[in-house]
Amino acid sequence: MTSATVSSKPVSNAMSKSVPRGCTNMKLRQLNRRVTAHYDAIVGAAGLKNTQYTLLSHVVLLGPIRPSDLAARMVLDASTLTRNLQPLVALGLLVIEPGADGRSRLVRATEAGLAKRSEMQRLWKQAQLALNAQLGETRAAKLHEMLDECLALLEDGEGSEDSTAA
Repeated sequence: MTSATVSSKPVSNAMSKSVPRGCTNMKLRQLNRRVTAHYDAIVGAAGLKNTQYTLLSHVVLLGPIRPSDLAARMVLDASTLTRNLQPLVALGLLVIEPGADGRSRLVRATEAGLAKRSEMQRLWKQAQLALNAQLGETRAAKLHEMLDECLALLEDGEGSEDSTAA
């Protein structure tokens, strides 16, 4: 291997300080694509993508809910939420109804939506357990912990600071 060759294998050197190698964004996107493909392969048997199941689950758990509140809870842009709601409304799994006043709307799961979520929960559980087994329970738990910590740091705005600056 030449010095110009980039390895995807982590380099272990007990004497050196651990520093990130490569692009964090790319690594996260690669992991996200693989994990999403894993879930979609299993959850997709019920006819929805994992992202649609997630949206349906949020509405079931939080609804009836205003779209703006749902977008905030899911950390989604309002236009993205609107675009993602449309297929679920078209399938009859969700409805968008008038809210408390003439200007507001509420998103609610239909009976069909409740039934679909129940069906998909079983498949999601299979996907979750299979991924945990593939990664190992301890590694999966550490991954969750690290992701939660990173999300909190980025939410607080601390993730943009250079922690090595004096």
